Amino acid sequence: MNIPENLKYTKDHEWISIEEDIATVGITDYAQRELGDIVYIEVESLNQKLNKEEIFGSVEAVKTVSDLFMPVSGEVIEFNNDLNNNPEAVNNDPYNEGWIIKVKISSDNEINELLNSDDYKKII
Repeated sequence: MNIPENLKYTKDHEWISIEEDIATVGITDYAQRELGDIVYIEVESLNQKLNKEEIFGSVEAVKTVSDLFMPVSGEVIEFNNDLNNNPEAVNNDPYNEGWIIKVKISSDNEINELLNSDDYKKII
């Protein structure tokens, strides 16, 4: 299972990559494997400010639908529009082409509460 060491993680199986005050967010390799074939990604929170752990969207797989939770507080500033036509990118490449949203972070303190790769491995 792929769990890159350069990313941060949540207990809800989202990953986050941070560059200055912008975070890129997706679901982990573990999460996409558990969900199975992803057929649709819904994000209705574009341009909204959300708090950490609030729902920003959902992932629909063949067998189930799962909510997506904000790893940090901030404004959802971008959605990966490629997922509209290619939601399976989340299955094929969850950490690159399968990213879901970008967030303008509003609280740097919350970054310290995220899991590193070793801590994430322990919970899965």
